[in-house]
Amino acid sequence: MGWSGVKNGALLALAAGEFDAFLTVDKNLPYQQNLATLPIALIVLEANSNELVALLPLVPRLEQALGSLKPCTFVRIPD
Repeated sequence: MGWSGVKNGALLALAAGEFDAFLTVDKNLPYQQNLATLPIALIVLEANSNELVALLPLVPRLEQALGSLKPCTFVRIPD
């Protein structure tokens, strides 16, 4: 998308114009942004690592969250 180097707030704004949700493993992002004014739904995957083997078990809950996602919401998916 050519968004390399774009910081969190600006990145969320760019993503809001293209996507319904922003998926991240950055557990600090919700504390760095004003969640009440998010232009996009934010989903944080909370695994012990960001390696695929640690994230794959979260996929069923991620799919469930995406199915009922509302704009401007925050969802935390713990491992």
